Amino acid sequence: MPTTTLIEPHGGTLCELIVPEAEREALREKALTLPSITLTPRQLCDIELLLNGGFSPLRGFLNRADYDRVVEEMRLQSGILWPMPITLDVSEAVARTLNPGDEVALRDPTGLLLAVMHVEDVWKPDKEREARLVFGTTSTEHPAVAYLMHEAGDYYVGGTLKGVQLPVHYDFKELRHTPAHLRAEFERRGWERIVAFQTRNPMHRAHKELTDRAAEEVGGHLLIHPVVGMTKPGDIDYYTRVRCYRKLLKYYPEGRAMLSLLPLAMRMGGPREAVWHAIIRKNYGCTHLIIGRDHAGPGKDSSGRPFYGPYDAQELVQKYQDELGIGVVPFKLMVYVPDQDTYKPIDEVKEGERTLSISGTELRRRLAEGEEIPEWFSYPEVVAELRRTHPPRHQQGFTVFFTGLSGSGKSTIANALMTRLLELTGRPVTLLDGDVVRTHLSKGLGFSKEDRSINVRRIGYVASEITKHRGIAICAPIAPYEADRQYNRQLISSFGGYIEVFVDTPLEVCEQRDVKGLYAKARAGLIKGFTGIDDPYEPPSNPEIVCRTTEETVEQCVEKILDYLYREGYLKKEENGA
Repeated sequence: MPTTTLIEPHGGTLCELIVPEAEREALREKALTLPSITLTPRQLCDIELLLNGGFSPLRGFLNRADYDRVVEEMRLQSGILWPMPITLDVSEAVARTLNPGDEVALRDPTGLLLAVMHVEDVWKPDKEREARLVFGTTSTEHPAVAYLMHEAGDYYVGGTLKGVQLPVHYDFKELRHTPAHLRAEFERRGWERIVAFQTRNPMHRAHKELTDRAAEEVGGHLLIHPVVGMTKPGDIDYYTRVRCYRKLLKYYPEGRAMLSLLPLAMRMGGPREAVWHAIIRKNYGCTHLIIGRDHAGPGKDSSGRPFYGPYDAQELVQKYQDELGIGVVPFKLMVYVPDQDTYKPIDEVKEGERTLSISGTELRRRLAEGEEIPEWFSYPEVVAELRRTHPPRHQQGFTVFFTGLSGSGKSTIANALMTRLLELTGRPVTLLDGDVVRTHLSKGLGFSKEDRSINVRRIGYVASEITKHRGIAICAPIAPYEADRQYNRQLISSFGGYIEVFVDTPLEVCEQRDVKGLYAKARAGLIKGFTGIDDPYEPPSNPEIVCRTTEETVEQCVEKILDYLYREGYLKKEENGA
């Protein structure tokens, strides 16, 4: 049976949920007759850490009583500190098939059985309450809130797990340790004081200096423990990051540091997430955790306001430090002092001392524009690895995504842009028009809200593949819903450029242009759910380009887009022989 000993909160006992080998075959046989849930990428990360003990003392996805108390008080019903709701979200259709006392098989996308869940509760949560209390905001500019509101299912299923096996990974196998394995490795090495470094970004000289200082401060060793599950949309992919970490390891003193990968789905929850990270690292056998500036924060909103204070996370973890049973090593921002050729925490810099730093945004800009990255900032091997997978912007693929009402002129401008790009460049250009895609890619889909969302996201998926392989995709669906457009933006931006073009044409003008008579049929009630008539069009909140076809010609719109592509570096004048 799974280990369920919870005598001391985070006191060293792992709650591993994989059943003994003799019971697994019986569970597999039983699961053949049970309903199944196919887990999402986030749920796969969560179940791996539930099954391997990384989320000890949890024995499954939170039931309603535990969920409510975690949201309100950061505690389980037992009183044990736990800051983050770990929930199995499902659609209403799935929820209606489940009742307390049922069992359900949890599978990966290939159908592989991972666990059988004993259902304790099925309920519809108040997501706004969860967002406000857990993340401190209901703004969907916060990535976890956006996921909660637009991606997660509307119902939660809570219950205990009997694990059959962990999710399968084929990459970096030698770096994927369970908590039990990592504890055993520390013991084998004779490490007693271990400070963990949480990261979702490449590490550079400032990180090296910070982690060296932390290991020296605790008089122990360093675990570089990067997240390789879900991180913030737009982050550098973990394959690149892990190759960078490996290059960095050689710069540490012999025997000081080791690298292990954490399959965590981050929520970017700031202070609460920092407490969560501390619990997880304690489960993995660490005695200390580095908490840096704005630990696990998502940064700022569109108005420039940070979601969390720079040291809120440090303060909350220190508040619960004794209860957590893991030491905190707080660090402030590290800056380079060129006159001394060294790094210092910013609070140790003397008045008048000159300092240098490069932000993550500035680093991405330099990579995108092919600019020099100085050696005081990073190591040559790390920079070379980053350049391999993040070439200058003019060598990347990109997607131009048009959105607007039917009859706004999207398809006309998109076709004109395609011909101009074919004229100016030697690159492959693919046009994904809404009507054409429905004929070939989405045949059989109707025009319900759900079907329209599926159609737009399918277009986004194809565009992401084109962008990934450094081609140019032009998309021209109506795409009426902001959530679908944001989903596509996040997906495509992880592979290259994403340029949203809002073709802002008034409804009355679109109706006048309607050669198919669709608006007239919608007005007459012959077509239901027609965008702009009896179904809303949600204008983009922050498009890169706005084209107003009542004021601008097709040629002017195309030139506006091309000017943007040249200005932002997606195209180079040399491609036109200029």
